[in-house]
Amino acid sequence: MVVNAPTDVNLAVYMERLDSYIESQTALNTTLCQRLEAMDGRLDDVQMWRSKIYGAKTALAVVGLLMVHTTAVMGGFLALIKWAD
Repeated sequence: MVVNAPTDVNLAVYMERLDSYIESQTALNTTLCQRLEAMDGRLDDVQMWRSKIYGAKTALAVVGLLMVHTTAVMGGFLALIKWAD
């Protein structure tokens, strides 16, 4: 029985340390999951703004093309009127 006494004490210390390690890892996992969820929400916001900016760029390009087209058509119309006179 003298041989088992140190082993029992070492096993108890090991189990206590293992429980402490498991608790700390569980707390760490919980914290990491919460922060990842927050990052996911922020990433969704960034993607929303990105799509809005791309939409604004597209709208600006369409308006620019419309202005160039209008200028070309009006210039052609004025050239046709001057040519006819």
